[in-house]
Amino acid sequence: MVERTTPAGAPERRSTIRDVAERAGVSKSLVSLVLQGSGNVSAGRRQSVLQAMEELGYRPNRIARSLSAPRTSTVGVLLNDLRNPWFVELLEGLTATVHAAGVSPVLAASSTNLRIGRRSVDALLEQRIDGLVVVGTTTEAAGVKAAAAGLPVVLAGTREPHLPRVDIVVNDDEAGARQTTEHLLRLGHRRIAHLQGPGEIAELRRAGYEHAMRTADLEPCVVVGGMSEESGYAAAHRLITAADRPTAIFAFNDIAAIGVLSAAADQGLAVPGDLSVVGYDNTYLARVRHLSLTSVDTGNLAVGVQSGTYFLERLAQPELPARLHLVPTELQVRGSTAHPR
Repeated sequence: MVERTTPAGAPERRSTIRDVAERAGVSKSLVSLVLQGSGNVSAGRRQSVLQAMEELGYRPNRIARSLSAPRTSTVGVLLNDLRNPWFVELLEGLTATVHAAGVSPVLAASSTNLRIGRRSVDALLEQRIDGLVVVGTTTEAAGVKAAAAGLPVVLAGTREPHLPRVDIVVNDDEAGARQTTEHLLRLGHRRIAHLQGPGEIAELRRAGYEHAMRTADLEPCVVVGGMSEESGYAAAHRLITAADRPTAIFAFNDIAAIGVLSAAADQGLAVPGDLSVVGYDNTYLARVRHLSLTSVDTGNLAVGVQSGTYFLERLAQPELPARLHLVPTELQVRGSTAHPR
């Protein structure tokens, strides 16, 4: 770490682990556990330590040594669509973690680059990144596979593509979907539809939904709902204009759930009086007061922190075996679900 100077011109001493511990209000041993990437630290305390490191400009020597030249101390972060608010908290956890190790993230959005005929992975590789974190379902699986042949790669919030020595950090999608469906069943709903999204995580959410429905001796109703507000609206419109419309709809994510709310409003249906609606990801949209959307909290910040930790560890030890880390889910019940009429 380069010494800073005070206004008087005297060198300012380097921050130490003790300084970080005092600023975060924790012990020095806990700071060491965070630096080691230990899983025995709560998300709240880990975040306090990372924030203290950032504020003090602390750089851990162990990781600094592993990032020696000719590396660029940058990590490429590949996003599918910057418009999805699900990325916000995840990126906060990821960037705080790598920043504390002196690594700067370089962001690229596939949806934007593909519109101008350029692949985001290629654009990131041109920046001589030290590795790649793929956030969410990607349309550039081939490029990610090629990058993984020579660079550390971590998948955050997605399980694809399947590659050797590539770590995966996701929420427990199957458990989250099961919790959601069981909540609706306890309220008394029997006609519950699920809007399915893309990829392997969508298959797991569908499996959790179907398991809960069949356990209750009910027939599942799954339709393709996509990830966008437009696709959620279209799928919901088909369902709620049918003769045997559902009394509850569980959408793939919060964005699609907003489309469901719009479709219900256009058909004069009250939420939750005529139709209960559940999203997934617990983004800030779900917490907007006039929406008050019941949604599954996927621990986005924790997913980001663990993804950053895995990246730094794999940067130091590229031959580590592939790892899978599941972050627990928690259903946040709000005003969009109620007993059916």
